[in-house]
Amino acid sequence: MIFTALIVLIFRVGSAIPVPFTNIGEAGIIDPNANNFMNYLSMMTGDAFNYGTIFAMSITPYINSSIIMQLLAVAIPALERLQQEGEEGRKKIASITRFVTIVLGLLQSTAYYFYLRSQGYITTDAAGNNYTGFAAVFQAIVIILCFTAGTALIMWLGERINDKGIGNGISIILFAGIVARIPTLLTSLYAPKSGYIHYGGPYYWLTPLVGVILLLMIAYIVWMDNAERRIPIQYAKRVVGRKMYGGQNTHMPIKVNMSGVMPIIFASSILSLPPTIKMFIGNKIKENSGWDKFFNLFNGDHWAYAIIYFVFILAFAYFYASIQYNPIEMSKNIRENGGSIPGIRPGEPTARYIGKIINRITLLGALLLSVVALFPIVFSQVSTFALNKAGYSAGLNVSLGGTSIIILVGVALETVKQLESQMMMRHYKGFLD
Repeated sequence: MIFTALIVLIFRVGSAIPVPFTNIGEAGIIDPNANNFMNYLSMMTGDAFNYGTIFAMSITPYINSSIIMQLLAVAIPALERLQQEGEEGRKKIASITRFVTIVLGLLQSTAYYFYLRSQGYITTDAAGNNYTGFAAVFQAIVIILCFTAGTALIMWLGERINDKGIGNGISIILFAGIVARIPTLLTSLYAPKSGYIHYGGPYYWLTPLVGVILLLMIAYIVWMDNAERRIPIQYAKRVVGRKMYGGQNTHMPIKVNMSGVMPIIFASSILSLPPTIKMFIGNKIKENSGWDKFFNLFNGDHWAYAIIYFVFILAFAYFYASIQYNPIEMSKNIRENGGSIPGIRPGEPTARYIGKIINRITLLGALLLSVVALFPIVFSQVSTFALNKAGYSAGLNVSLGGTSIIILVGVALETVKQLESQMMMRHYKGFLD
């Protein structure tokens, strides 16, 4: 636990060290009320992306690399064979994932550098102009390599947590980054702003309501994460030598939220791309034109955004479930082990039965997940409308969204389970000694 805490401390220190040749101020580079891919990255990196620090890319290239390898393992037979080779195959896939992470980090760092340069966040000469020639190339190399090195270092830190710490390293780093943003939410509730009725904080009286809603949402996520559908399995009796095996009833658990937070991450990543594109080419789009109306559909305060978000979550939930669960393979494994589902014939009928259950559970899990994802959006819209009616000049932006809360609760539950297993192992070890 101490080792894990020290790794998290290194991560937070690195998230506050700026990269050379950058001059980003305290305000950062991102509008907290905007809905774009950069705001999403800032949320995933604990605001390191917002201030251009050495850990600005954080663990997101590694997460994207892992997702890409998961998808490619389904499409490419060679990777699928590596997955089935046991420990050696997993090591090879992990090595490939690391190389893909560095490539993604390099590409992302390059794009980030050009954005910083276009917005004037790169150190300039005495006349205020960007450097040219060798000086500009040197600046670009240093900045891009620092961001890429930060990605490699944070990936290594996560793997060290897996080896010598407690919990999943990547999840712990994500957890630490999101927790670091909680003070931002409290600041938005208390920071005094001009144009509000109450001096000393525009939303301080909403703090108890936000706290109660947060606790209820955490309890809801815990209930959703632990919910499962148990398919009864009955094993036939068989005699091997002088011993009898089987003849017992058990069950095959299928989690209601089988895809975890992945549908929300996929959906929010895709929906954040149009606002990001608009941010780069916004000066070329005429106001009230067709393209302007199209890009406005993806603003977080537009009613169409919530509908598109909901549809994407459903689609990605089914997509991810189809990758994780293969009813034909599950039916085959049950039959090979001498088991059967009561009332269902082995073989194809069992596969159809399992597929039918998975489809229904996936729909239920996606609907439950959508409640968590869409609630902050709906709450912000309703509170903004109510505050404007009450005479306030602006609305409330809930920066701690559904994705963040699901990650926080999921990592906390996983870490607690690992702590309990470690304590149980030490207890048994002491008893045997």
